[in-house]
Amino acid sequence: MLLLFFGSGCAALIYEIVWLQLLQLVIGLTTVSLGLLLGTFMGGMCLGSLLLSRIISARHHPLKVYAALELGIGVIGIAILFVLPAVANIYTANAGHGLMGILIRGVVAAICLLPPTLLMGATLPAMSRWVESTPQGVSWLGFFYGGNIAGAVVGSLLAGFYLLRVHDMATATYVAALINGAVALLAFGLSMVATRVSTDDSVDMETRAPESGIGYPASESQARAVYFVIALSGLAALGAEVVWTRLLSLLLGATVYTFAIILAVFLVGLGIGSAVGSFLSRSLVRPRMALGLCQMMLIPAIAWAAYSITQSLPHWPINPTLSSSPSFTFQLDLALCFWTLLPAAILWGASFPLALAAVATRGGDPGRLVGAVYAANTVGAIVGALGFSLFVIPMAGTQSAERWLIALSVLSAVVALAPFLRGSHALASFGTEPRQSLLKLSFGGVATLVTLLAVAAWLASTVIPIPWGLIGYGRFTATYGNRLAEGMWDEKNIPATGGPPDIFAT
Repeated sequence: MLLLFFGSGCAALIYEIVWLQLLQLVIGLTTVSLGLLLGTFMGGMCLGSLLLSRIISARHHPLKVYAALELGIGVIGIAILFVLPAVANIYTANAGHGLMGILIRGVVAAICLLPPTLLMGATLPAMSRWVESTPQGVSWLGFFYGGNIAGAVVGSLLAGFYLLRVHDMATATYVAALINGAVALLAFGLSMVATRVSTDDSVDMETRAPESGIGYPASESQARAVYFVIALSGLAALGAEVVWTRLLSLLLGATVYTFAIILAVFLVGLGIGSAVGSFLSRSLVRPRMALGLCQMMLIPAIAWAAYSITQSLPHWPINPTLSSSPSFTFQLDLALCFWTLLPAAILWGASFPLALAAVATRGGDPGRLVGAVYAANTVGAIVGALGFSLFVIPMAGTQSAERWLIALSVLSAVVALAPFLRGSHALASFGTEPRQSLLKLSFGGVATLVTLLAVAAWLASTVIPIPWGLIGYGRFTATYGNRLAEGMWDEKNIPATGGPPDIFAT
């Protein structure tokens, strides 16, 4: 099963990189275009995850449904190569400026991306019906998600560094379609010989707290709170990816290779976090508390990434000109991105399986469960991608954007940990009277909340604007010497002369 999801994720990321490049040739690469493309891509996956459980009955064999979805993705992927020239002609004839131009770009992106992404979004809920809503089963859903992400890492690197560099977009599309076909054949073959495995029910469900959701009816308010938390997590994750891609492009160069490296590192972190979260969710008594702690730990992780990009990485004593080998540059850039992005990405990845465990109920439809959590996370991701690229960064700048990310993590942590801040009495009634003591915090809860806000405020104050040296010199900041020692910059990375430094002085 993990192998199937690995292949599915690999093909999906090859398509994503190819389709984004194809649509850039049709509608151009601007902030608005990129936001629309990302929003449409993730929106299609969100709709697919929600619609599957409502359109396709659970009586259908999950492996056969999964095979049909993969086969459909491959067919549509090849069809786009032939449909896109006609779409390009329509866009060229009707493109305009202002609101009408934005609407036409959105229609073009929807025509090209919605059909295959609807099927992509339905694959995880479809396969999740193979397992049962037990702690073991829910943990396997997280492992499936992690396997899909691992394949996505391979797909992004394969497309960015080999298929598009050595071959062309048509070849990359054919490779992805072949992977879809192989996955579909394997899934269909397994459906003919494999019996549905009953997950291990040996775990004593009564030992789990009511808030875990498994074995106890989760109240609607509890489920909504978890959906809100995972939506905020997705919002912060995609917002951070937009912000950090912008900043790291100043350091590493604004190329497709930089984007592929950042995407791969982000996905590696999500995969590791998903695997860890899935493993922990098997035995956690209170998965919602673990979800809240993940959001809490994201606060220093985001501050660490902001510090690394602006105050640490540019001054690493490494001269990139010492080697002309692309392999050396690739390894260096990969190490820089891992050092910076991995902690936050792991925590965002762990949040997904923990959210599944927090809302799962014994005997429920796993497809509907995964679809709801996945959709909430994806809706947040869409808002994050569009909001940060179109509004937050242009209007407030990257410094404020990173502070917003810290604030979002604080909010999601408080919402997730709210029942545990109310004291033992509220915990005792949690699950039976969810509204009791809603606004009453225990002494320990007040102390925890005040400490959390104080630490978050201090970490937010450490975020600085983009240094002039990073803008002017990029990866050669350390090579060209410490301008602070020469008196050209003050201790806040602001030019002492009142203007930007002469970037051609050396």
